[in-house]
Amino acid sequence: MASLLVLAAAFGGAAMSVRAADLASASIYTKAPPVAPFNPWMVRLRVLGVLPDARGSLVNVAGIPPLSSANSGLSISDQAIPELDITYFFTRNIAAELILGVTRHQISGTGTLNGLEIGTAWLLPPTLTLQYHFTDFGAFKPYIGAGINYTVFFNQSAANTPFAGLAMTDLHISNQVGAAVQFGFDYMLDSHWGLNVDVKKLWLRPDYSATVNNAIPVTGRANIDPWLVGGGITYKY
Repeated sequence: MASLLVLAAAFGGAAMSVRAADLASASIYTKAPPVAPFNPWMVRLRVLGVLPDARGSLVNVAGIPPLSSANSGLSISDQAIPELDITYFFTRNIAAELILGVTRHQISGTGTLNGLEIGTAWLLPPTLTLQYHFTDFGAFKPYIGAGINYTVFFNQSAANTPFAGLAMTDLHISNQVGAAVQFGFDYMLDSHWGLNVDVKKLWLRPDYSATVNNAIPVTGRANIDPWLVGGGITYKY
């Protein structure tokens, strides 16, 4: 009988040990931190440098070949503006980005038209890109993208400033669709806030028409082809 009591006590102790181990294991799993829910939205506020590259622009001054291409070209001023972008993540790697901002540029002649002020124009260039974000580098999150740009030109104004007997008295630039590519990175300071650097290249070559001295028609193509170089703050929801 004594042997049976010892054996029962041993089995009981073993069972209690197993239960204690199970409870300890359950406690460990219960205390595991929950996985943060995935929020697809991100916004950035940047300072953006808009750097046009007007090489190769075409100028055709009716009836005056010496003032036309390849003797003449266009120069378009650089500009710095504040810019907002909104990004939506379809997955943790695939996202779409829309940038919003407006910029004002001065246009002048080059070559035989050097010194002639042509005018100014405001640009609204919303650009939508599809991006791939690399997520294997910790807080450093680089990305690449490509997409489309549609630029609206508004508040166009001819300079009407006399130079060597010439003055631009009318200016019209057509809206234009173009391609865009980009690369950049976010460096996340915590789960929400980060720093951003972004570079885009747009291919933007609108047709334009103008008038010199209220009488001489000018037509051509303005190769704006800007680089958009920006840096700013990221907020991930």
